[in-house]
Amino acid sequence: MYINKTKIKVRYAETDQMGIVHHSNYYIWFEVGRTEFTKKCGMSYSDIEKENIMMPVLETGCKHMEGAKYEDELIIETWINQLSGAKIIFNYNIIRELDNKLLATGFTKQTFIDNNFKIINLKKKHPELFEKMVALNV
Repeated sequence: MYINKTKIKVRYAETDQMGIVHHSNYYIWFEVGRTEFTKKCGMSYSDIEKENIMMPVLETGCKHMEGAKYEDELIIETWINQLSGAKIIFNYNIIRELDNKLLATGFTKQTFIDNNFKIINLKKKHPELFEKMVALNV
């Protein structure tokens, strides 16, 4: 199983009055990780959309163990938890690089749709992309 690692540094604007990252930013970081993971499949999100494929989020979750703080250097680990022709579930870890501390875990469940918002079977519609995802999930 392939785990993509993306590094980010917490910006001041991502923190709240307590100096801790606001919880909503973790979902933005999940998207950053997912975008970088998708590039490993040989296509960017915009390339996938040009093929008439979109991946809306159906469900999300995040468990916070400890809050990240301003200027923390973080690693977003992203991997495929489940994959079928119609849906994909990504999992995420947010790790503080300094001490390798796991700060949060999360997931996003997404489906594959076309530009008409109809659910598609990625395995049938775009088998080469599906196979690249399968190869990263082994």
